[in-house]
Amino acid sequence: MSKIPVKIYDTTLRDGTQGEGISFSVADKLLIVERLDQFGIDYIEGGFPGSNPRDIAFFAEAKQLRLKHARMAAFGATRRAGGRPEDDPQLRTLLESGMPVLTIVGKTSLLHVREILRTTPEENLAMIEDSIRYLVAQGREVVYDAEHFYDGFLDDSDYALRSLEAAARGGASNLTLCETNGGKLVSEVERITAAAVARFGGDRIGVHCHNDSGLGVAVSLAGIQAGAGLVQGTMNGYGERVGNANLVTILPNLFLKMGRTARCAAHLGELRDLSLFFDELANFRPDPKAPFVGHSAFAHKGGLHANAAQKVARSYEHIDPSLVGNRTRVLVSDMAGRSSLVLKARELGLELDEKRPEMKGLIQELKEREFRGYEYEAADASFKLLVAKALGERPAFFEVEGYRVIIERREDRLWAEATVKLKVGGKSVHTVAESNGPVGALDLALRQGLEQAYPQLRTMTLRDYKVRILDSNQGAAARTRVFIESGDGHSIWVTVGVSENIIDASWEALRDAVEYMLFTAKAPAAG
Repeated sequence: MSKIPVKIYDTTLRDGTQGEGISFSVADKLLIVERLDQFGIDYIEGGFPGSNPRDIAFFAEAKQLRLKHARMAAFGATRRAGGRPEDDPQLRTLLESGMPVLTIVGKTSLLHVREILRTTPEENLAMIEDSIRYLVAQGREVVYDAEHFYDGFLDDSDYALRSLEAAARGGASNLTLCETNGGKLVSEVERITAAAVARFGGDRIGVHCHNDSGLGVAVSLAGIQAGAGLVQGTMNGYGERVGNANLVTILPNLFLKMGRTARCAAHLGELRDLSLFFDELANFRPDPKAPFVGHSAFAHKGGLHANAAQKVARSYEHIDPSLVGNRTRVLVSDMAGRSSLVLKARELGLELDEKRPEMKGLIQELKEREFRGYEYEAADASFKLLVAKALGERPAFFEVEGYRVIIERREDRLWAEATVKLKVGGKSVHTVAESNGPVGALDLALRQGLEQAYPQLRTMTLRDYKVRILDSNQGAAARTRVFIESGDGHSIWVTVGVSENIIDASWEALRDAVEYMLFTAKAPAAG
């Protein structure tokens, strides 16, 4: 296995932003460049300079960045047919971007040369060579993106390779083979990449793949296996259609499975944080099933699996989760046995003894609750309170005497008023609060009734609210499961409630959320 470092080329700011729903501001883009540089990425492609006001502003700001390792690239196309590179306005804009690397896309498929460019095969080769030679003469490093290379190779391998030769003659530092349509299988990409490597050497060949067949990562790794020395991709697989090859998945496979290295290998432990950083900027919910970095990537549910993984992690985990900044999680459900409950409780900071007499009752209650629709896999806070109650370790912070919610329309606006009656420290407390919805009103009324006794609740906020109808065939009488995510600026916790009434399910989750904050803060129980 080659020990020559693989060069990592990130195109999130260009190809990634072509994905549906993705739009980064200039400030976002500058933050991304600095974060990728810190991570150790070799090339960061910024997009098309001059294509829109935002990219014009971005490249103007990017010139001022002082990167420690990465080289910034601007992206464009070859000169127009029949023209001269020195007269081409797009090539001039590329040079004016001030970027040290310029990436040029050219046609390698005769179908595209004849039907899209509407020019001759020989003129297309001249366009590639002339454009690259001109840019290299201006002191820039040029990466050549051979668009539709794999399709072009299958149609006419000789012409596809001649297009690479034209780019090489022009002085391109890398010839990146683009699997533009995302439809090739692993064996095809490996075979065709090997042919290019045999002709030009692996240090001159890169691969750029898409995920239309769900194989973006696999074919990228196949290209590296065939000898390519550079791989392009995007963070979290952002990109047009179903996305580009996902660098967040490529990198750990490259380093931990294939024994290869790159400059960013030293920062692999920051990978999960990097992935979350991109989802946050893109305003996407992180994929819990994402390989390596997802919340569920090292989560164990079955009691046998959880017990075995705790004893010998590699018995049910393909890598040490900490290598990518993740961790092992134990899930609890109606499949749980004593071992799973003990391990899950330990994860949450509670020590359980499998032989305690309360364990049998706890397991039985857990199974009954899950049968009724509760789910604790995503509601660690409610599970911790359930365990504490079973062990007699859940303090009584307050008692609920009752609550009521009224909804009314005032001048074309809906308002909700919640009334909550509590007993705190032997004293009755009666609070009323308004909000634009019943859950918000209940949340405010509950916390207002408790804040005098427990002022720490003033920092608590409701962050997210999710509803799931459990048995929809029951119509309006169906049971509802509610998840509520709460936070205090330092930590986040999730609670669950279930009822045939959505307000009651919400109330249960809200009550758990408040009790969990007081429980973890070790607040004194009501006297």
